[in-house]
Amino acid sequence: MTSSGMNTTGRVVFFEDRNFQGRSYECNSDCADMSSHLSRCQSCRVERGCIMVYDRANFMGNQLLLKKGEYADNTSLAGMNDCIRSCRIIPMHRGSFRMRIYERENFGGKMNELVDDCDNVSERFRMANCLSCNVMDGQWLMFEQPHYRGRMMYMRPGEYRNFTNMGNMRVMSMKRIMDSN
Repeated sequence: MTSSGMNTTGRVVFFEDRNFQGRSYECNSDCADMSSHLSRCQSCRVERGCIMVYDRANFMGNQLLLKKGEYADNTSLAGMNDCIRSCRIIPMHRGSFRMRIYERENFGGKMNELVDDCDNVSERFRMANCLSCNVMDGQWLMFEQPHYRGRMMYMRPGEYRNFTNMGNMRVMSMKRIMDSN
């Protein structure tokens, strides 16, 4: 992927208390474990880019994509409570998007190629499951329920052979992460 296709600038400030109060931690790169910086996180401000936050260290557990904006309390952090433990800066992709999805693990079963969002895998492709994929271009969010609902997983270019090993998730919809600038 060329450097012109990716923009890796992102910046977020996490706060221990609601309404941007208390100790803060500013981050402009991936952070695998925030516990040495903050004891909890009850608000944050994404100043540029998109950030994926995780409720466990080392980019594990529940995930939530935060776009540029202010998140004044845990309710705006959609169930993350005060459990943000790691974060990843999402590079914005400005080129094409392409991904192959497979009905079974290890790229087995029916295969379909996507270049745009898909709000319901079973309706659009008549697939009962989506259990593996190969992301060729772009950054994607995979959701466990149709219409971009439920738990999500961030996917960057690469091969993903078994979603059940990645949080025991069956993917039913997917969305491109696009630059909003």
